[in-house]
Amino acid sequence: MRIIAGPCQHESYEHSLMIAKHCKAICDKLGIDYYFKASFDKANRSSMQGKRGVGLINTLNDFRRLKDAIPNLKILTDVHDVDQIEKLEMDEFCDLVDVLQIPAFLCRQTDLVQAACETGKIVNIKKGQFLAPWDMKGILSKCTDAKQVWITERGTSFGYNTLVVDFTGLNYMLDNFSNPIILDATHSVQKPGGNGSSSGGNRDYVPGLCRAGSALGITDFFLEVHDDPDNAPSDGPNMLHLDNFERVINDIVSYSYSG
Repeated sequence: MRIIAGPCQHESYEHSLMIAKHCKAICDKLGIDYYFKASFDKANRSSMQGKRGVGLINTLNDFRRLKDAIPNLKILTDVHDVDQIEKLEMDEFCDLVDVLQIPAFLCRQTDLVQAACETGKIVNIKKGQFLAPWDMKGILSKCTDAKQVWITERGTSFGYNTLVVDFTGLNYMLDNFSNPIILDATHSVQKPGGNGSSSGGNRDYVPGLCRAGSALGITDFFLEVHDDPDNAPSDGPNMLHLDNFERVINDIVSYSYSG
């Protein structure tokens, strides 16, 4: 079982340290493989009012401090262009990020996907909200140089400002791909652009999606968490409150499909 969890944006070293310690302790207690996630730049914003993050270099310097403070911490972050990947691969930074994530809206960008795969790191590709599950075959064909590729389901567009999780599609990917299949239960409850200048969402639906995914046979989950989601700089409406993280993880374990 694998859990990827952390805030939408990296806000500060102290904030990420608090969240990473909390989540890793819970996962370690249950024998779950934990990856901390945080973004240095949220390039895909609903409007110019959207906060983007503290930037690549500042975040990487804080990632180094996180790895020094928390033994065996593994880190995932997303990349938006080849130039960012090249900076991440510079000698002083190349050991700081364990998993490169391709955002859903960029999952068909061939140069970006191939550059990420050529780093020798694990690559997590978010399935685009506009793609059928079987369309991921074409994207995976670009990943011949990858160490390992994960596929993350983060909801499918269902009309305006609405996403749904297609559990038949999840089942298809479990049956037809040898790659790890991850359910992003927090972005799946997002309402893109639903608040006008920002995205809306409903975090109350996250626990149910996790239970359903676990019962289906999903063993790997992506969860954005925050200690004060209503005042988070981005994705607050769909982020799980940190106080509820342990209960949701326990539910995932309890509902795990064993057939």
